[in-house]
Amino acid sequence: MQESDAEKTARLERRVAQLEAEDGRLQREVERLRSLLEEALRAAKRQAAPFSRRRPKAHPAKPGRKPGSRYGPRCRRPVPQRIDEVIEVALPTRCPHCGGEVRESGVVSQYQAEIPEPRVEHIEFRIHVGSCRACGRPVAGRHAHQTSTAVGSAASQLGPRALALAAVLNKRLGLPYGKTAAVLEQGWGLKVSRGGLCQALARMGRKAEPAYGALTEKIRAAPSVTPDETGWKVGGQLWWMWAFSSSEATVYAIQPGRGWEQAAAVLGADFAGFLVRDGWGVYRQFIAAVHQTCLAHLLRRCREMIAAGCGRATRFPHAVRKVLEAALGLRARRDQGHLSAHGLAVACGQLEARMDRLLARPRRAAQNRRLANHLGREREALFTFLYCPGLEATNWRAEQAIRPMVVTRKVWGGNRTPAGARTQSILLSVLQTCHQQHTPVVPLLMRLLCSPRPLLLTLNSTLAR
Repeated sequence: MQESDAEKTARLERRVAQLEAEDGRLQREVERLRSLLEEALRAAKRQAAPFSRRRPKAHPAKPGRKPGSRYGPRCRRPVPQRIDEVIEVALPTRCPHCGGEVRESGVVSQYQAEIPEPRVEHIEFRIHVGSCRACGRPVAGRHAHQTSTAVGSAASQLGPRALALAAVLNKRLGLPYGKTAAVLEQGWGLKVSRGGLCQALARMGRKAEPAYGALTEKIRAAPSVTPDETGWKVGGQLWWMWAFSSSEATVYAIQPGRGWEQAAAVLGADFAGFLVRDGWGVYRQFIAAVHQTCLAHLLRRCREMIAAGCGRATRFPHAVRKVLEAALGLRARRDQGHLSAHGLAVACGQLEARMDRLLARPRRAAQNRRLANHLGREREALFTFLYCPGLEATNWRAEQAIRPMVVTRKVWGGNRTPAGARTQSILLSVLQTCHQQHTPVVPLLMRLLCSPRPLLLTLNSTLAR
């Protein structure tokens, strides 16, 4: 029986509906697999030693420096300027090889830098106490090496050098309290509990509160700041470790959120300097700042899209990558003095036009639309570094500041209490700033610990009352 036109139309419509449903299901499956592939590519970059990203090479290159002209700059330990001990090494009377008589022909010198035999100094402060004849209040003496005025059951304290070293080991190098205590005991014979270290570093953090406030003010007044953030655990809950870094100082802040309120609490809502940051939308709310988005993040995203995509879908990230790489090349030519001011302006205009043409075209692939939308939001912050000599094109400064904390997070997870997180933020800020300024941190922390009054850490690497 021959079907009518209406039946044929209905059958074809049902078939079209089935194909459309199947097409939609396949599109969703493709997007799911694509997202899994992108996540796998990102996860491969997050691995830390000793995990390997790939199989070992069958014939790896020989480790060490290459001979000849590729050896690189040669370096050796310098001869020490001060000699603390001279040891005469006598010549043997008989040859160790044949037993023959030995005749001396001269003396040569060898130098060795050694750690002296460790020992713990136990100091007793005999504190003279009295009272004021005018007001009757108690008065006690205080020595310059005392870290506390506690007596009685709390009279036995740790010295400033031991506490400063513990702060460096725990906060800067990421050793847990147990391992920090083990280093002090095995290296110097100083026995201390984990709880004792925790309480001592908390007291140090409270003494450094004014210095932390001063550093925060310096960051707010800095001409250029690079922020970044990463996850952090406090009491098993997800908090965020914020890092705000300038060329001379770094401020950390462990806070319970990742939003505008937390960023503005450190940087100030009216920050008006250069802000070199990644694409996190919170940073765009600093409307008074001059923005530069991180090109390294965008280039990495383009490379991941090219690796995960296929066919014509990779043309857009390829084109974006070429424009961004051309911008970096233009910066290099400008810094080398190969471009006049007019030539630089023309080249910048051409780059801006190329990017605008790319963003003006509609995109079919969902991942390309997402990238185009992100670039559209960041459009005004893409090439700021070309117009401002000295401005960075990436947020490398904050990435480097936050990287040790990522390692620390892998080792011992985070902090147990908000008070511990506050101490972590304060001491880390002081230690990282000293590292940036090439300032010896142990003497500085010793002065901080022994001062009866708060001290302010200033950007010229000194402590002022």
